[in-house]
Amino acid sequence: MKKAAKITGIGGYVPTRVIKNTDLEKMLDTTDEWIQQRTGIVERHWATDDQGTSDLAVEAAKIAIQNAKIDVKQIDLIVVATSSPDMDLPGCASFVQAKLGLPGVPYFDIRQACSGFIYGVSLANQYLSSGVYKCALVVGAEIQSKALDKTPNGKGTSIIFADGAGAVILQATDVKDETKDPHILTTKLHADGAGAAELCIQAPGCGLGAERITHEMIDAGKIYPQMNGRLVFTHAVTKMPEVLGEALTEAKLTLSEVDMHFFHQANVRINQKICEDMGIPLERAHTTIQKFGNTTAATIPLGMYDAYQAGKLKNGMTISMVAFGAGFTWASALVRY
Repeated sequence: MKKAAKITGIGGYVPTRVIKNTDLEKMLDTTDEWIQQRTGIVERHWATDDQGTSDLAVEAAKIAIQNAKIDVKQIDLIVVATSSPDMDLPGCASFVQAKLGLPGVPYFDIRQACSGFIYGVSLANQYLSSGVYKCALVVGAEIQSKALDKTPNGKGTSIIFADGAGAVILQATDVKDETKDPHILTTKLHADGAGAAELCIQAPGCGLGAERITHEMIDAGKIYPQMNGRLVFTHAVTKMPEVLGEALTEAKLTLSEVDMHFFHQANVRINQKICEDMGIPLERAHTTIQKFGNTTAATIPLGMYDAYQAGKLKNGMTISMVAFGAGFTWASALVRY
């Protein structure tokens, strides 16, 4: 019998403001057809002016807590993955902790962008498996709409990124039968900082000169996301299958034994290419990009909640989580749900 962590609750939340491709046509000098062909996105959600990233995180967390059938006071560890915190300092997790009424509970911010949620699950899993903590809240949350260049200059990224949050409750468990009992089977994390500048927001920052932010930086568009789309695509369709394969090998599983895959939702073409290359039936890769866009750290837990609501994610299933993102970072997890 071994100590491990298992998912006992899933939650998700998107802002009520829906932005369709047709809403972006004049703003970004684009078309609905062009966006769909390029990304697979039909619509996405943007936060209202008074919402912060922690607000979205808390809404998703409350649903996960309810579904786990626990009292919020049982949570003794909080991990929030985001690349769009309420403030530069302190971290987003501090606001989540305060809004949930959990003073004294330790928290982490994870800044691994699209791979952040899996990194967060891996971190929490280590603490729970070692017996240090018993119940962790892991959230992926983003408000990216407020940091987009909403002019034709920003078309390449502003059609993609969106807002949302997803959360899971992880609880320590004793695994008696590793082939049946729900638990996290394995997580695999990788990174290559040499690719950091290929997908980044340069400013505000302390690596650009004497000031963190200047009018010149703003005028040059350094406050907006910059992405080498072709390079990111090439790396994603290579690294995501590799890291999934690595997890399968360690868990001694085959692809056919995985009931559902939750790939990061960056571009529908990336996931279609991965499924084609690996021989994964498309119906086993749950897709949400068409209605949520790329919510970065939130895409995987938000997708899990979407599948849960649809009755597609069921107890006893073996699922994968796989992501590639800024940093560059890439990661996978295999979970018996």
